[in-house]
Amino acid sequence: MAPATKAQQAASSMVVSPPASSSPGPTMMPPPAAARKPLHLLLLPLSLPALLLLLSLVFLLSHTTFSLLICPLLPRPPSRRNATTTGGSGSSDNLGASMDRTMQAFHASTPPPPPPSRRNATVTTSSSGASLGVSKDHKTVQAFHASVAAAPPPPLPAAPASALNKMSRNSKKVSAKRNKSLLKLLLTITPQTRLFAARADELFAAPCAGRFFMTWLSPLAQFGRRELLVLESLFRWHRGACLLVASDTMDSAGGRGKLRPFLDRGLRVAVTSPDFAYLLSGTPAEAWLGAVRRGGVSPGSVPLGQNLSNLLRLALLYRYGGVYLDADVVVLKPFSGLRNAIGAQAVDEATGDWRRLNNAVMVFDRAHPLLREFIAEFAAAFDGSKWGHNGPYLVSRVAARLRRRGPGLNLTVLPPRAFYPVHWSKIGGLFVAPKDRKGERWVKAKVENIRGESFGIHLWNRESRRLEIEEGSVIGRLISDSCLFCNSSMFVNQE
Repeated sequence: MAPATKAQQAASSMVVSPPASSSPGPTMMPPPAAARKPLHLLLLPLSLPALLLLLSLVFLLSHTTFSLLICPLLPRPPSRRNATTTGGSGSSDNLGASMDRTMQAFHASTPPPPPPSRRNATVTTSSSGASLGVSKDHKTVQAFHASVAAAPPPPLPAAPASALNKMSRNSKKVSAKRNKSLLKLLLTITPQTRLFAARADELFAAPCAGRFFMTWLSPLAQFGRRELLVLESLFRWHRGACLLVASDTMDSAGGRGKLRPFLDRGLRVAVTSPDFAYLLSGTPAEAWLGAVRRGGVSPGSVPLGQNLSNLLRLALLYRYGGVYLDADVVVLKPFSGLRNAIGAQAVDEATGDWRRLNNAVMVFDRAHPLLREFIAEFAAAFDGSKWGHNGPYLVSRVAARLRRRGPGLNLTVLPPRAFYPVHWSKIGGLFVAPKDRKGERWVKAKVENIRGESFGIHLWNRESRRLEIEEGSVIGRLISDSCLFCNSSMFVNQE
């Protein structure tokens, strides 16, 4: 029995105490621990946002590189700022580019300028010698200076936005202050306004080679170099003329100082504060002035000087007769052949009849009946909140209404080439000097065209007042032909 017992003890010890071994068998492994995920599976959720961010950075870098390095080297399409547009006759505001098709026909060639009598003959007249329509041009519509038509005017320098905002704020303050001064001028009689009639009679006592009138109801500081150049051009072509400037701000020591070069040369120019009561006496606007003084008429939101200037020019011509000229119209030749005339700003391309007149230049006999109609319309339909309503649109409304009634007003309507050869939206290009041969050819063609066809050129100060006249530009060359004193200060310095 002893051997069996020893064998059982040995078997029991094998079960309880397993033998030590460096390589345990599979049946002898402990339970496995929890399994860990591989590193690439852990990073996978983070890799997609990182990839999107990387692609975004690559796109931004490539776009910036293309914009800075590649774009400047690519050819640019030609500018269309001088392209001709063809507007319909139904809209008075769609006046085209610098020359519409009618203007192209007017300017198709550049022959020597004909005498005034021939130029006036282009206007249609009735059997009584009166007309309110512009004659149709019977020539074939041709490309305006085909060799240089594709050449755009030189680009305009851009003003900093901060400077423009500052100027706009200052302009509003000046305008509000000026409105108060003009209301006082309109509502009261001052020692200066009492002298108006006597000063006008003194100026016109001796015969004049033409009576000219200007109004200046803006601050004195704004009567600058450009306005003085306009005066030079007037006396360059009308040495024996008399000029009366109706202005309260110029009727001062500072204003007379600005005119000293003209006075020292014996030129007949006088400045005096306007007497509205005297000028409107006996006209349809006399009652309107009374209503203004009683507070029955609102001056409106448009600067009061603009509206009063529209009325003042009509009253001056009605009282004295002669030529009214805006302070931004450069005279290019004598007005001696003009009488009872006004310029059209736009014409109908299909019929050749005018669509809009402009009151920047008017030539009328004293007490002309159409002037009285204009003054009556001003008083009856005055609206101080619509720009142009009491000015260009007024003369257009009245003339159109009377045209429908038939001839008989003894009025000549000149085509746009007479005073408005360039559309207001394109006037800026005429202030810039040419930068290359192509620009030089464009400038020369434009200058010759305007010289041969126009009595004057409207500079459209509303659009160009902040532009300097560069030497060699279209405007610079035209003024050089018409200046009286002619010095280098006419132009901005060019580097």
